[in-house]
Amino acid sequence: MISKVSRKEVREEKHRRLRRHLHGTAERPRLAVFRSNNHMYVQIIDDTEGKTLLSASTNQKEVKAELEKTNDVEAARYLGSYIGKKALEKGIEEVVFDRGGFIYQGKIQALADAAREAGLNF
Repeated sequence: MISKVSRKEVREEKHRRLRRHLHGTAERPRLAVFRSNNHMYVQIIDDTEGKTLLSASTNQKEVKAELEKTNDVEAARYLGSYIGKKALEKGIEEVVFDRGGFIYQGKIQALADAAREAGLNF
């Protein structure tokens, strides 16, 4: 029988391939996305210094209070607009989008579109 590779391993390999080309700098940090079954996590990272400049998730009180569910497209859309507004307040306008090996559709696409509408350029 042929053994099947788990979806997690496939995603992690895609993410490793993506990270070979994506690097966040102080001028243009990396917007990294991680999605679990119940929540979404977003970080804006400066890879040259190895520091997280900004982070948000559907676990945070102020975000969770606005959401009915934390694992649907609406939650992703709200999180994208939330991180976009916070980034603009901190003076971050340009980012590199790191989808974390996830397919660019559904929740990931909704988050990216909402961040763009909030004012982030990528």
